[in-house]
Amino acid sequence: MSKEIVEAVRGLAAEKNISPDKLMEALEDALLSAYKKTPGSAPYAKVEMDRDSGDFIVWELKIPPELEEQLLIEATEDQEPTVDPETGDMREAPEPEIDMEKLKLYEDQIEVQDVTPHDFGRIAAQTAKQVILQRIREAERDMMFEEYRDRIGELITGIVQQSDSRYTLVQLRERVEALLPKSEQVDGERYDHSQRIKAVIKDVSNSTKGPSIIVSRRDPELIKSLFELEVPEIADGLVEITGVAREPGYRSKIAVVSHVDGVDPVGACVGPRGSRVRMVVSELRGEKIDIIPYNDEPARFVAKALSPARVREVLVDDAGKQATVIVPDDQLSLAIGREGQNARLAARLTGWRIDIRSETEFAAEEAEHGYEEEELQGRCAAILSNGRRCPNAALAGSRYCGLEAHQALAGTGSDRVRSDSDDADEADGPEDAGDAPAAAGGAATDES
Repeated sequence: MSKEIVEAVRGLAAEKNISPDKLMEALEDALLSAYKKTPGSAPYAKVEMDRDSGDFIVWELKIPPELEEQLLIEATEDQEPTVDPETGDMREAPEPEIDMEKLKLYEDQIEVQDVTPHDFGRIAAQTAKQVILQRIREAERDMMFEEYRDRIGELITGIVQQSDSRYTLVQLRERVEALLPKSEQVDGERYDHSQRIKAVIKDVSNSTKGPSIIVSRRDPELIKSLFELEVPEIADGLVEITGVAREPGYRSKIAVVSHVDGVDPVGACVGPRGSRVRMVVSELRGEKIDIIPYNDEPARFVAKALSPARVREVLVDDAGKQATVIVPDDQLSLAIGREGQNARLAARLTGWRIDIRSETEFAAEEAEHGYEEEELQGRCAAILSNGRRCPNAALAGSRYCGLEAHQALAGTGSDRVRSDSDDADEADGPEDAGDAPAAAGGAATDES
């Protein structure tokens, strides 16, 4: 074998980012395999190759009979019976083979003889080519698995190669493909050939056919990653997405919080004239997104999570982690949403069970059943429209809870929360009657 072959192997190793020693060992294995196919080959042999010149020698290993018998007995003991998976019958054990690694322990007892065949080039080259190609494929599969196994949850961009009823094949880069199964696709989305799409890596597993990379378009991590891509404040850690509630293809709610004074988390995610959230919505094929400012006060957080509906009162049960939300009669359907979607997403986002009642319904139930009086110490001092005290806990240093309508009572000299009917009675004309209170929570909603 010429030096040019060795140089070619080294170049191939550098191109494929594989260890040259690994390919040289593959060459030695290939030559040994080719030698064993020649007539009259020795039963035990090894190949040694010069790493610089490419010259090789086939050595016959002459094992003493008693040592050979001992090693064969050990090899037989190591073999375990196997079962044919098709018939269930026990398979006969194959002929025992001596482990070449064990022979290294008895080198001083084994004689060697040069048995390199003449005119060995063509057979050796063909066998070497097959073995090297196999080793390269194995090394590439191992490297690809190691590269992607730690990237679960990461956003990737790929090009659609083909799509059918079971899955969509996405090319991530040359010779690296991922599967987008039907269960991870968004209902109603089309994936056309050569279309560029973004997804998150859901799972990476290794198999005999190579690594299997599963990507998803339904995972909530996709929204987090897209906002991190579009919003520098999130990428820099100034703003954090604390939670995502998503119904893929229809609507999502995200809770954001700022870790730096002076940075508005909602405004940062919306962007100038809605440019940032519009890019995310475009990538999600028109899925609507509500951006909610996170709040430690449960009543206030629940009220904001129900945006765009206006919330009148929120009664929280800390022990059962349940919130009863009272909304104006004309806001009930908006708070619940189509098929309960808005309330369902708000419950997922906050982690609280939410029961939505209209003012009329709540007043009727209270008049019929009434509510037990609660201990007022440490509770909000606001008097609700039904004449009872607000059951929410007061904020530290304040007489009222976190609801804006209750905080607005500070300094007014009155603890009574004004209702819509009170505002209507004091209205002087049509202009005043048309003023509506701001939506609870001030959430930004993209309706595009």
